Amino acid sequence: MCNDNIIRRFAGTFILISLALGWWVNPAWFLFTAFVGVNLFQSSFTGFCPLERMLGRTGAFGCAPRNVTPDAQEPFL
Repeated sequence: MCNDNIIRRFAGTFILISLALGWWVNPAWFLFTAFVGVNLFQSSFTGFCPLERMLGRTGAFGCAPRNVTPDAQEPFL
């Protein structure tokens, strides 16, 4: 599990960088901004956050993997 502040910082950084890239480099970068927004929206309903899972697997920024019950099966482990 990650601290929510870490996830918010990453999301904010990704959004600001993609907006700058969309403005100065190529408008196609705005699609990445939309992707981050859609991920934030869906994670508010489902509780599934891909970034949290990636950071948990690597142990970056003090994040730990979620505790998985033996009955649950996660693909791509």
